[in-house]
Amino acid sequence: MNFASRITRLPHPFEPDRGAETRALFPGVEQGVGDLLAGTGGCSPYLKGLCEKEQAWLAPALDDAEAEIEALFDTLRATAPDQLASALRRGKRRVALLAGLADLGGVWSLEEVTGTLTRFADLATHLAIRACVGHELRRGKIPGKTEEDAETGAGMVALAMGKMGAHELNYSSDVDLICLFDESQFERDDYHEARAALIRATRKMAAMLNDQTGEGYVFRTDLRLRPDASVTPVCMTMEAAERYYESLGRTWERAAYIKARACAGDIAAGERFLHTLRPFVWRRHLDFAAIQDAHDMRLRIREHKGLGGPITLPGHNMKLGRGGIREIEFFTQTQQIIAGGRDPDLRVRGTVEGLAVLADKAWIPDDLAQLLTDHYRCHREVEHRLQMVADAQTQTLPTSQEGFDRIAAMMGTERAALEADLMARLTEVHESTEGFFAPDPETEPGAPETEFDSGVTSRWRSYAALRSPRAVEIFTRIRPEILRRLAETARPDDALNAFDGFLSGLPAGVQLFSLFEANPQLIDLLVDIAGTSPALAKYLSRNSSVFDAVIGGDFFADWPGTEALTEELAEVLAREGDYERKLDAARRWAKEWHFRIGVHHLRGLIDARRAGAQYADLASANLAALWPEVVAQFSLKHGDPPGRGAVVLGMGSLGAGRLTSASDLDLIVIYDAEGVEQSQGRRPLAARTYYARLTQALVTAMTAPMAEGRLYEVDMRLRPSGTQGPVATSWQSFENYQRNEAWVWEHLALTRARAVAGTAALGADVEALRRDLLGQRPRAEVLREVAKMRARIAAAKSPDGPLDAKIGPGRMQDIELLAQAGALIDGCAVRSTSEGLAAAARAGVISAASAGYLTEAYALQGALQMASRLLSERALDPETLAGGGAGFVLRECGAETLSDLGGMLADFRDQADQAISAALPGLEEVS
Repeated sequence: MNFASRITRLPHPFEPDRGAETRALFPGVEQGVGDLLAGTGGCSPYLKGLCEKEQAWLAPALDDAEAEIEALFDTLRATAPDQLASALRRGKRRVALLAGLADLGGVWSLEEVTGTLTRFADLATHLAIRACVGHELRRGKIPGKTEEDAETGAGMVALAMGKMGAHELNYSSDVDLICLFDESQFERDDYHEARAALIRATRKMAAMLNDQTGEGYVFRTDLRLRPDASVTPVCMTMEAAERYYESLGRTWERAAYIKARACAGDIAAGERFLHTLRPFVWRRHLDFAAIQDAHDMRLRIREHKGLGGPITLPGHNMKLGRGGIREIEFFTQTQQIIAGGRDPDLRVRGTVEGLAVLADKAWIPDDLAQLLTDHYRCHREVEHRLQMVADAQTQTLPTSQEGFDRIAAMMGTERAALEADLMARLTEVHESTEGFFAPDPETEPGAPETEFDSGVTSRWRSYAALRSPRAVEIFTRIRPEILRRLAETARPDDALNAFDGFLSGLPAGVQLFSLFEANPQLIDLLVDIAGTSPALAKYLSRNSSVFDAVIGGDFFADWPGTEALTEELAEVLAREGDYERKLDAARRWAKEWHFRIGVHHLRGLIDARRAGAQYADLASANLAALWPEVVAQFSLKHGDPPGRGAVVLGMGSLGAGRLTSASDLDLIVIYDAEGVEQSQGRRPLAARTYYARLTQALVTAMTAPMAEGRLYEVDMRLRPSGTQGPVATSWQSFENYQRNEAWVWEHLALTRARAVAGTAALGADVEALRRDLLGQRPRAEVLREVAKMRARIAAAKSPDGPLDAKIGPGRMQDIELLAQAGALIDGCAVRSTSEGLAAAARAGVISAASAGYLTEAYALQGALQMASRLLSERALDPETLAGGGAGFVLRECGAETLSDLGGMLADFRDQADQAISAALPGLEEVS
């Protein structure tokens, strides 16, 4: 006995005098839920009583519902095409009845109800496509395809949109479909005939589902969400659709594709199309401009439907009215659009699922997500009860007390309680979401602006960032707040000029201004940067997308370290299928982390030492994560690396773990072919050529100017034999050269060498060689060569002013040379300058007191250098350094005034110069 029969034929365990009522209420599966409940005045209270009193009987009965539905699906799949239209209509009523009883009985959750209705819609759409395409195939109207291709729609797919795409269909939902076909499956000469046949099949499919017959209809079917629906055919090519979205797609269409799902026909082709559309739907950067688009759309809907004004329950639209379902959906989808390009975890279809992941990722508070989820479930339940009354496509609350009584009874409550609950929920949804779409401006309209030089502010309208009316509209709203905050800086005019430089360099403004409007704290950050570091402000104008990182939630968290950074970048790269996109993704990722270090340093969250270490960590992570991608791409053509592979050594400041914000990377690549003469690939290369070109590929990956700029400049001159030697050196040659031919300066450079990417085992061998070589050079030889190098540097370069921390006697490079000499002579494997100075003291090159003093001198000038590189692309001039920039330098160096700093530097340099000169032989001894 099937599920429906158990309900209609079993009078027990009801009271004997109600058996007739039971049979009257459930006349059979051929009657839909709407017909069942309409016209039976006592039905709703009775079902309420049934749920409360007979749950023990109802639940086991409904356990058969899933099996009943699956059996129905199997029957429909086997139905002949000429019988399908009628069978689908009967099937719809049966599925609606079973789902309705499970819903009213509290046996199924909201997701189970909507999921069952959606699964039937998927099947009905697929079977209709199969039948209608099959008809065209039997007529021979789709060239290159056979009747077996009907199962996959002969290259045609239906994309489920809206509630159907998200598995959220209700009892009276339309099904929104976009029908496309894969034109690449047809020969050029066959294309037009196939296109015409698939258009016919699409029209017939829609009619099979949509047309009202004596048995009703299956689903109201809407094909108007396709691109430019007024002029395009009901089934269009994927290529044409892709071109439309790339050039003309609007924000509402992006939002619609959040829920898009290939549901029928050629599913694989549909999924490929959706994959190609990801860049359209999910922008690379945070897209706060979508908030205004969504808000405008909400206002248009309200105006069109006449749904403005305060919330009143009689006749209120639970979907489109204030505080309704659409408010929650818009809020969720807009949040997803904003950040989904950066975080793939946000790319979910369901509303409840979307709220959960937004909370999990800290884009919205947990309590807000739970609140909206609860209200969404309640709203959908009310919607379902409204549609059960007469199988009507309605979300409008009753206008009579009798109508409210019926809905309340179907929900197991009383009218007064239902009305109070609905009013509270609608109000709370509206208040929780309205501020997101239409935040109250911080500055009242008409409030006076802070006065600044009109010569600066008047030219803003001529800048590229303000060339569009929409950019002007948004900027007009945030301009008073920007000027107010600029006026609060220590030197307002300097800050204004720096902001002016930032604004003039922006290529576009809508996205960034929307970001500022939605996140006013970013204005503070920008003003802080503009008032302190014009160089960083200029960098921001070219890379404004780095502001996205500040909104991500962990911008001010602890530094993760090289390993975690490498893993994160590897995950970012893995999400990109195309090699060039990987390189651009690496650049975007690196810029955001680079910006974070600069902001942390500028705001005093980290000191110069930690900033230098973090810049080095970032560069190391870039190399470690990109190297496997470069190798994989190169291997596609030339085969896997011969032998053990290669290792990338970081030299100089990278090897020592201390970079500035503007440092180049000194690299050496060493490979071990292990006797393998050439690679095995489509275009094999000799091992030496292979690794030389692989190294060049790495350099290109790092330095090539792409859409997102460069990663780093790379210097390979520290390799054996310098520019005269090959760009990649074999392990055997490197070992022989270092043991037998290397100059002293090359062993000095080796004191800071560090493996940063490539084969770990080979890196360990290189490190073992490095440690073995240290301490092998005679002391006198090392000091003599360092003295020569020092003299050559002094002759070739002079300090660029008193605030040049690097070049000159007693300055950073001078101290670094002595530290490297100390490490080489002492034979210790340390890399940092402070450790090298300690080694020099142990070896007796300098005294312990001198080592301490030189370490202090190096730290002071290192802090100055880190600050200088962040503030300006050129050496700082004490005559022009002022305002926030001067304050930053003084804070970092521990000085009260620039004059005090100049005196400190002079003292340290003089004594450092004397200590180094005393440790090295005189010029007459080395000439």
